Amino acid sequence: AARLSSPAGSPWSVEDILTEDDEQDRVPLQKLKLLGESEELRGLLLNPHLRQLLLTVDQAEDKSSLMKKYMQEPVFVEFADCCLRIVEPPEKENVLPE
Repeated sequence: AARLSSPAGSPWSVEDILTEDDEQDRVPLQKLKLLGESEELRGLLLNPHLRQLLLTVDQAEDKSSLMKKYMQEPVFVEFADCCLRIVEPPEKENVLPE
């Protein structure tokens, strides 16, 4: 995989890591702000184990394989589900009939 070239110490931007295919998965900024306002999410983040997992993902080179592994961790799944409920409330989803 090609390394992103970015001057050392400069903050990366979303554009650095999103391809056009990923664009549809981008979460609008106002939705991201809701994450910061969620009491449920704040409660989950009090868990030191979850915080360690998130730090590890943040610092990892291969984030996708680490995420697959962490999706086996109940506390991480609970965190991910909570985030998704905030940015994609269930009533707006197109639910396919079984």
